[in-house]
Amino acid sequence: MAVIYTNATKQARMNAVVTAIGSSGRLKLFTAGDVLLATFTLAGTAGTASGTGVLTFSDANGGTAGILNTTASAGGTATKASITTSADVDVITGLTVGTTGTDLVLDNNVLAISQAITINSATITHA
Repeated sequence: MAVIYTNATKQARMNAVVTAIGSSGRLKLFTAGDVLLATFTLAGTAGTASGTGVLTFSDANGGTAGILNTTASAGGTATKASITTSADVDVITGLTVGTTGTDLVLDNNVLAISQAITINSATITHA
């Protein structure tokens, strides 16, 4: 039988994630071989948790150019991601990256150095 959390518990746990990320955390994209491809700076408050346990990331760009944008620091295929504090302490690891059916969906996960990358929306849903 699967474990089922109440909505209040889901929201509390996702709020704890936001607190753990702290101010101006980071979202990082990596290759399968752990090459860092890009680093996004999250908003001062990373996001908000709904009553159903969905963490919606905040707009770090003031309503322009998607909620997050950066340029690739290296070229390669993004296959995984992590979220860290501003001091690079891991908060969430093991996020999958691809063009469909992954935790983080990009229109193109094959990145070239200096390529502009925009994330228009981002959420994490509590299981």
